[in-house]
Amino acid sequence: MSESTLPDTAQYVIIGGGIIGCSVAYHLTKMGHSDVVLLEQGQLSCGTTWHAAGLVGQLRSQPAMTELIRYSTELYAGLEAETGLGTGWKRCGSVTVARSDDRMTMLKRTAASARAQGVEVDVISPAEAQEKWPVMQVDDIKGAIWMPGDGKANPTDLTQSLAKGARNRGAKVIEGVEVTDVLTENGAVTGVVTDQGTIRAEVVVNCAGQWARKLGLMCGVDVPLHSAEHLYVVTDKMAGVTPDLPVMRDPDGYIYFKEETGGLVMGGFEPEAKPWGMNGIPDKFFFQLLPDDWDQFEILMDNALIRVPQLAEAGVRQFYNGPESFTPDNNYILGEAPNLRNFFVGAGFNSMGIASAGGAGRALAEWIVAGAPTSDLLAVDIRRFAGFNNNPTWLHDRIKETLGLHYAMPWPNRELDTARPFRRSPLFDRLMAKHAVFGSKMGWERANFFAPDADSARIDYSFGRQNWHDFAGAEHKAVREGVALFDQTSFAKLLVQGRDACAQLNRICAANIDVEIGRTIYTGLLNPRGGYESDLTVLRRGRDEFLLITGSAQAIHDADWITRNLGEGAHVTVTDVTSGWSVLALMGPKSRDVLGALTRADLSNAAFPFATHRQIDLGYATVIANRMTYVGELGWELIVPTEFTAGVYDDLMRIGADHGIRDAGYYALEGLRIEKGFRAWSRELTPDITPWQAGLGFAVDMDKPGGFIGRDALIAAKADTDHMRTRIVQLVVDDADAQLWGGEAVLMDGVEMGEVRSAAYGHSLGACAALCLLHGSQPLTADVIRAARFEIDLAGKKLTAKAHLRSPYDPKSARPKADA
Repeated sequence: MSESTLPDTAQYVIIGGGIIGCSVAYHLTKMGHSDVVLLEQGQLSCGTTWHAAGLVGQLRSQPAMTELIRYSTELYAGLEAETGLGTGWKRCGSVTVARSDDRMTMLKRTAASARAQGVEVDVISPAEAQEKWPVMQVDDIKGAIWMPGDGKANPTDLTQSLAKGARNRGAKVIEGVEVTDVLTENGAVTGVVTDQGTIRAEVVVNCAGQWARKLGLMCGVDVPLHSAEHLYVVTDKMAGVTPDLPVMRDPDGYIYFKEETGGLVMGGFEPEAKPWGMNGIPDKFFFQLLPDDWDQFEILMDNALIRVPQLAEAGVRQFYNGPESFTPDNNYILGEAPNLRNFFVGAGFNSMGIASAGGAGRALAEWIVAGAPTSDLLAVDIRRFAGFNNNPTWLHDRIKETLGLHYAMPWPNRELDTARPFRRSPLFDRLMAKHAVFGSKMGWERANFFAPDADSARIDYSFGRQNWHDFAGAEHKAVREGVALFDQTSFAKLLVQGRDACAQLNRICAANIDVEIGRTIYTGLLNPRGGYESDLTVLRRGRDEFLLITGSAQAIHDADWITRNLGEGAHVTVTDVTSGWSVLALMGPKSRDVLGALTRADLSNAAFPFATHRQIDLGYATVIANRMTYVGELGWELIVPTEFTAGVYDDLMRIGADHGIRDAGYYALEGLRIEKGFRAWSRELTPDITPWQAGLGFAVDMDKPGGFIGRDALIAAKADTDHMRTRIVQLVVDDADAQLWGGEAVLMDGVEMGEVRSAAYGHSLGACAALCLLHGSQPLTADVIRAARFEIDLAGKKLTAKAHLRSPYDPKSARPKADA
């Protein structure tokens, strides 16, 4: 059978012959899986890959993403020797310049983060930047960073080289074949229908680029992406432009440059993008561009002329207006569809496809073969999105902003502004009237803080303390000394029911959830490596009924994880009931006084101990009161039917007025939980971190009957002394005026050993507290940590910090206590 002949069956069918699809094929075959068929409707790279700029910058905000791109650079450097086809890969380095003091602060933070991640970087002066990139003027530059490991590649050549590598190991790459349908049966993919016949397949991989959303809709899978125009020009030859010229980025001007045949490629990411393809992407849009749009390009050209004045005299050889696909959060989409087994997606690369393709292709191939991610892919996991994120009108409006995020200032706590408000709690209007300033999580509008008046109800972004610092401090004080109410309706809620629910859930949870009705259990959901897939609380509501309260962004992910790990034939249902219930967290020493005035239930410690829940009357409403806390104080999470939420809120605020009750938001919550050292999902708890490393061994029952997923890995880790070379450690800085945000490098005895994963000002401590992920050269035992000298690199300034093995906050004294 020739390669151009469509086979009847294949183990793996990959749809899309851009760089991502070819990378997946390359890595599947490299792992020994040769029954791979890649289908391309036109020719390889004909969609968006061919007109990509080809920049490869290593550093990303998440270390796991940086590691994937680092692998890309290693792959590209050796691919030509393997396949005999050139890739255009050149390790030319990159210079990123700062026009403002804030941008320079950001670059210094970037440099510290890069060093913590093992990426070579130098902070350099304007004159040194000009030496490396002599074509620019630097009169307005504050400084720059130099990253020698960055580079560039030829996207088309790179794609062809990956495809040849896959072919050499047995893959079939067939061009000119259009997929017209995806076949499914019993919740799993079974093959594809093409314009040349049907292929039965065990696995189908959607790497269709701009067409990935349309392809997903064929089989009921949501792939939320939308195309936008990406503009750049290629100039004629220019004086001073040599083949070794580094890539140069000027994010304050939204622009980038690279050398090409003696001229410059100049493009960028304007603050307000121009969406394209609102009525769908044309089927035969191959090797095509959109019409020149100099009006849209004007902001980029004006800034480019400031940076490189001689551009005014240079001829423009080619204007490129090539559409690319963007996602709602500017991260690409990877993984197995939660509602269709064996259907995988690799798409939506947000103009980062060339840099990401090597690592993303390997990660997706490993996921396909292993049946689960083999590393931390939370930032790009398809399960972070829900069906409502695929709404085309919402996508259109959001994508206008996400393209520009590439070079927008990455302020701490930056919130996206477009396509909001989206999901609203029943209290949204009430909280808005009280000058709440909202953030967004999984589409939910959530109060970050409450301002004293309308004029103050805004976020003034800064790398130092922001304008809401004192407002959140007052909310913090109310929780510690009085009482406050948080609207946490955005919590995801899953109802697990059935005669096998207890046994199945107990095997999936690390803690023992086979407890008395009315008990609440905090537990992790672990993967076979012993790392966290999620952490949540389990309320046992009945013999065969459990209510799971998990993170706002975790509904799709957790329901999928639980469902796919149920035993064959298990009688269990998992229902997302998030929209049916609100959660109002009443917290603080006076919370019992407020709640007690509204219910006949006995709230005493003896009758209502910690980690229990029960149904109670509250005014006219009947609610579930769950005695748990994420702030380290007495309190109840009140799980309220949506239709009773407004009345319950009004009653609590009315009775609470005599006790000084305050509304409180998520900024206060963050400071409260970090003071206490409480870990958070996706920050401290990731698929690569075990309970031992996180300090959460108390929430694991190693001896419960039947065991649990991840138990074998935890047993092995316990016996491996090197396992504890990685550990979560709490630090409190000595400088009371310093402001940490997360992402800062941590030094142990003068050597970069990790990074800050979460940080906030601890108003009870009088300084910033941080939860840090450390990777030591030796096991990080309690004695080693006590003896070590810790510093945090804050934009180049080394801050001394003290490690705490127990929470530094003592609720009795509200002052730091001696470490134990």
